[in-house]
Amino acid sequence: QVQLVESGGGSVQAGGSLRLSCVVSEKTYRPYCMGWFRQVSGKERERVAKISTTGGGTAYADSVKGRFTIVRDSSTNTLYLEMNNLEPEDTAMYYCAASDSLRCVWDLSYYRYWGQGTQVIVSS
Repeated sequence: QVQLVESGGGSVQAGGSLRLSCVVSEKTYRPYCMGWFRQVSGKERERVAKISTTGGGTAYADSVKGRFTIVRDSSTNTLYLEMNNLEPEDTAMYYCAASDSLRCVWDLSYYRYWGQGTQVIVSS
């Protein structure tokens, strides 16, 4: 059973930084695509960043472009999200997800495994 375990969330002031981690429990599992999504209570889950594990291509939501960086360490099967210059609008529960599809897309239905989430709170 593949599990994704996120960590690294917390409370920071605007302008601060956090690094989220997502460990894939099954070391032999190699998804083709991994992503970070976030959700505010009462709203739909939204895209943040994704990375193709085959080609290394990355993509970001416009709202985080230039501030967030998605990185995957294949040696430890760990996904990271470096978040800099955080804004109060970044406050949300952050989820990592893994997809077996060769098409690394934003569509949530393509992601087979999801973590439980890690909370990020940014105060002004």
